[in-house]
Amino acid sequence: MYTARYLSPMVPSYNIPGTVAFFTSLLDFKIVRDDKTYVILMKDQVTVHILRAGMDIGQMEFYLEVDDVEKVWQQMQPGLSGLKVRAPFDRDYGMREIHVQIPETNTLMFIGQMIR
Repeated sequence: MYTARYLSPMVPSYNIPGTVAFFTSLLDFKIVRDDKTYVILMKDQVTVHILRAGMDIGQMEFYLEVDDVEKVWQQMQPGLSGLKVRAPFDRDYGMREIHVQIPETNTLMFIGQMIR
């Protein structure tokens, strides 16, 4: 038996600098590797890998669980112009979530917090 500690999504991007800017500007991720066609970003113990993609990629989704979804929402709001986003709302399965389409990708990101 093993213990899974982290989930590191690999997000295909049509425009790597645009996608990286989303994570670094709005969510405080830092670049830990940048090979121009492959970038690894990190915040706390969470990593996201951004890689070059062709135009025919399918959609992907991933979930980022946080300790305070309202703080994340407040931090993101100034940079959301032009993005497809759903403001925080409660789900019947016990999570409060933000949904956002990551720029220059076909990726939907869920940001959530357990409802107490």
